[in-house]
Amino acid sequence: MASTSSRTLRLLALLQSHRYWPGADLADRLGVSLRTVRRDVERLRELGYPVQAQAGVDGGYQLAPGAALPPLVLTDEEAVALAISLMNTAQSPTPAIAEPAVQALAKIVSVLPKRLRQQVEAVRVATEPFPARAAGAGIDPNVLAAVAQSCRDSVRLEFRYRSAAGADTERRVDPHRLVSLDRRWYLVGYDLTRHEWRTFRLDRLREPRTTGTRFAPRKLPAEDAVSFVRSGLRNAPTSYLVQARVDAPADQVRRLIGRWAEVQGEAADHCRLQLRTDSLDWAIFALGVTGARFHIDDQPEVLDHLREWADRFAAASA
Repeated sequence: MASTSSRTLRLLALLQSHRYWPGADLADRLGVSLRTVRRDVERLRELGYPVQAQAGVDGGYQLAPGAALPPLVLTDEEAVALAISLMNTAQSPTPAIAEPAVQALAKIVSVLPKRLRQQVEAVRVATEPFPARAAGAGIDPNVLAAVAQSCRDSVRLEFRYRSAAGADTERRVDPHRLVSLDRRWYLVGYDLTRHEWRTFRLDRLREPRTTGTRFAPRKLPAEDAVSFVRSGLRNAPTSYLVQARVDAPADQVRRLIGRWAEVQGEAADHCRLQLRTDSLDWAIFALGVTGARFHIDDQPEVLDHLREWADRFAAASA
């Protein structure tokens, strides 16, 4: 007979696979009595799973929505599908979607058996990437997951890094945080070779390896990791500085694209926006995401590009 723990996990998996289970069906599936099913249900409740019971001869059980998300029991197929989906979602240009996807991917990959990791990798290699991602810098999902785990666990990281000039170097870094900004992923960490805080673009990072050495977190010389990356980008050469007035409150615009642009409130119904980018397509897309009217300053190159977009959209709507 299965142990109490393994039987309880089987019961949880059954409850998560169907909306409602008659008690007799659960007892039959588990090969136990109805009384044992009731005891196992109580164990799940003690662990925080909100199991509802319906009394009567035809009574049964179902999982109800709870105040917090409890641990899930996944089949092998579900785990592989979830990991692949998270890899794809991690490429999203929207930080509010991409960053949680990377954090979840790190948790999934860290507990996957080797045989399932091999399945995930095989599907990833054999799958053609979605064309819409071509505008962004390509990131290996395995690199994302490995770096995210090192940040989470405060474990020292080694990797090869290619500079903007194309030179390859070996780096040893105490990783701090991952940041998604302006369609790129960045690692903020303390460089142990140069003895200073640095920002590393993940599309230039190769072969990340954990050393197994844990470290005590240092104090970042900035308000947060996003501010640190912004400061570095501000001092780096950029192709375009797009400036515009947006006819929407500053708080609303910051909520939508505040991670990609600098927003200054001018009045209750409009604000000023500055966006540094290497792609005018991305700048126009970000302005469109605000869902408000906007007025670009006297920047002929930006205005010409906007007219091209307007012509394409007008032709499509016709």
